[in-house]
Amino acid sequence: MKDWCATVGKNVRRLRKQKGMTQEELAFAAEIDLTYVGGIERGKRNPSLLVMARIAEALSAPLSRLVSE
Repeated sequence: MKDWCATVGKNVRRLRKQKGMTQEELAFAAEIDLTYVGGIERGKRNPSLLVMARIAEALSAPLSRLVSE
């Protein structure tokens, strides 16, 4: 079975770094807790669709990029 949390986390980290953002900047832009961002990027958190949409918007990326392999 595919580890979707790890896939999302890897994509969030990659997109965030491409934008030159810190985890703190992403957390602020997406209106989520800084520790939650870290948990998502490590694949330890299972973000809701709403949280993923807010992250995608903060990264100016389509939501589909967060779940693509």
